[in-house]
Amino acid sequence: MADIIKVTGLTKTFGNTAALNDCSMTVKKGEIFGYLGPSGAGKTTTLKLLTGQLHSDAGNVNILGENPFSPKIRPQMGIMSDMSGLYEKMSVYENLEIFADIYGIKSKKRRIGEVLEAVELSDIKKRKVEKLSRGMKQRLVFARTILHRPSLLFLDEPTANLDPATAEEVRGLIRKLNENGTTVFLTTHNMEEADELCDRIAFLNRGTIVEAGSPKELKIKYAQKRVVITAKDGETEVELNRESLIDALKKSEDIQMIHSKEPSLKDVFLKLTKEEN
Repeated sequence: MADIIKVTGLTKTFGNTAALNDCSMTVKKGEIFGYLGPSGAGKTTTLKLLTGQLHSDAGNVNILGENPFSPKIRPQMGIMSDMSGLYEKMSVYENLEIFADIYGIKSKKRRIGEVLEAVELSDIKKRKVEKLSRGMKQRLVFARTILHRPSLLFLDEPTANLDPATAEEVRGLIRKLNENGTTVFLTTHNMEEADELCDRIAFLNRGTIVEAGSPKELKIKYAQKRVVITAKDGETEVELNRESLIDALKKSEDIQMIHSKEPSLKDVFLKLTKEEN
């Protein structure tokens, strides 16, 4: 599978502060890649370097076979970072019409209709943006981001500050785009969201990538390898090996449930960041 994004030794410093330090990663075509870390870890700086909004101090970045400043890749990229750039006094439809003209989209009326339907804003296309809820504005920004059918989508905290229902709607849009072939680079501090959406993830802490892999691989790697046996007389926790398990089962009376102690991505990240601090 081709590398859509390839980063080696990426470094960026602001004054005396190292925002990124020797970061390397690859993103494969057709996957959702999660870039996880707490606020201030360097996620947004990375996104700006990958999308040609900032120059790095060191390292190499290859996006769709080009450097991030190449005009060749602009039509193939979609970037959703925040809700800036919306024209509050204009309607939902008019906002999309402006960007359709900027992108030079043919049959723009049909395309705008398609994305409005995809983000479920068709019924309010004539409403002024200033009258929209935060969730509706988020969906409008998402519609604007995918208007030109990008093959690579950069999403910076796309569900931040959204209520659970609206956040799930946005995640549904991300899944749908990915199923249709769009590669997604997702920055987030929401570990549950990353576990649900991502094929692979990288953990970023203090400007350094401290671990990477699929959510399943990382949870197995950092599992405690212990089992909890719930019986009539209470719970017993034992090591996950044949001898300990058999011995505990013999001693337990009226067994009701047996389950392994599996870490969440949040557990893994907290362990990694604690070790790094």
